[in-house]
Amino acid sequence: MANDFVMFIDSDSDLDLEFCKEYGLKMISMPYIIDDKETYPYKDYEVFEPQPFYDMLRKGVIPTTCGLSPATYKEYFEPVLAEGKDVFYPHFSSAMSGTFSAMAIALAELREKYPDRRIVTFDTKGITVLSCAIIIELAKQYKAGKSIDEMLDWGNSEVDHFATYFFADDLKFFAKSGRVSGMAGFVGNMIGLRPIIHISHEGKMESCDKAIGRMAAVNKILAYVDKMQSNIQDYTVVVAHTDAPMLASRLASELHKKYGKELEIVIKVVNPTIGSHCGPNAAGVAFHAKSR
Repeated sequence: MANDFVMFIDSDSDLDLEFCKEYGLKMISMPYIIDDKETYPYKDYEVFEPQPFYDMLRKGVIPTTCGLSPATYKEYFEPVLAEGKDVFYPHFSSAMSGTFSAMAIALAELREKYPDRRIVTFDTKGITVLSCAIIIELAKQYKAGKSIDEMLDWGNSEVDHFATYFFADDLKFFAKSGRVSGMAGFVGNMIGLRPIIHISHEGKMESCDKAIGRMAAVNKILAYVDKMQSNIQDYTVVVAHTDAPMLASRLASELHKKYGKELEIVIKVVNPTIGSHCGPNAAGVAFHAKSR
């Protein structure tokens, strides 16, 4: 039975057009800016090539990001509403961007124009690897024919039972973005200091620990998974990295050793918009947990 609504996701979830095709989803592209040029992932190109992008960052480029306009949100949603279908959009954390103020303007106008249609949004209170893990579960439900209300009920009950831990390799990217609290006191990379970052119940990135060196950071992340996981085998685990495939493989390998080869793990490259804030050579994991 075909769904009577369309599920949207955004590119800040680390999911791509191939995933959208598999599950029947539509992609909202969140832009990044280099040399005053806005680039829209999966609109300006179909496949993200991580190495050239992250090599630019390694050479000193620090991109910026921006939100979408109300008109752009309307361009995404209105064709679906005009076809007589509803909209369900699980999105990245509203605590991390002002773009949702623009979206609220668009939705108010669309709801007035299409009073018989539903536009339902759901805040994953995460971004990149964390929103990815939650949206994968919602996409499975969408493909299985679940209703908006069933998916929303699941999301509301489970959103705080997905956690993420990751480390930043170069503090200058987060320092410029200002999006991580608790970074004061970190003295830079000369001693190999890597902050361990998680996303709170409020949907904000916070520094929660530190490690000296990449392997020590990986081991700290694995310790957090061991401490916080709950029924980890029943959900997809997402490992993500910013052009650091060996670190991602190490994380995945250790998780399989701990929880068994049957543990479903997907490895994703962090999308360029969020990669602009955390920089290259970072890695982390998202999983089902007791709490965030």
